[in-house]
Amino acid sequence: MKRTKLQLISMIAVLVVGAFSVSSAMAATPASGSQGRITKQVRHELVTLPYYGVFDNLGFKVEGSSVTLYGQVVRPVTRSDAQQRVGRIAGVSRVVNNIQVLPLSSMDDSIRQRTYRAIARTAGLNRYLMGTNPSIHIVVGHGQVTLEGVVSNNADRQLAYMAANQVPGVFAVKNNLRTDRELPS
Repeated sequence: MKRTKLQLISMIAVLVVGAFSVSSAMAATPASGSQGRITKQVRHELVTLPYYGVFDNLGFKVEGSSVTLYGQVVRPVTRSDAQQRVGRIAGVSRVVNNIQVLPLSSMDDSIRQRTYRAIARTAGLNRYLMGTNPSIHIVVGHGQVTLEGVVSNNADRQLAYMAANQVPGVFAVKNNLRTDRELPS
């Protein structure tokens, strides 16, 4: 009896979600559909860049057929590859590349590695650093660390900040980590 009720509730939930999806798709204008497609393709192109990693931070904004890229990268080739890949997307007429290439510095490289290790060794945070597109990005410039990305809760956000703050040689830590609940739906 309980199982039947559970199945019935599940089926109703699927139907409701499906109805909302269909009605929102019908209400979308052709321009917003095109912009949504471009947004999805730009995101895909950026996260699949060959040299994009935990020490880089990329973002973008789509306005009509124009795409603005921003963020910080360690390698100049990542900046140019991002612009080339986004420029080849159908429907994109203009790419504004505001991606900053971080200066070469052995001190910053050392801080990157130590910050990565400090966060990875902190209880439960190593999961945010795994995979090809990690949830936490560590940006280091002139001895200043900026944490970018998304974590599950405020406790993890605070733990990452405290781990980065304890790394020797770090002048300042800026915590731009967001939680899942802060993301737009």
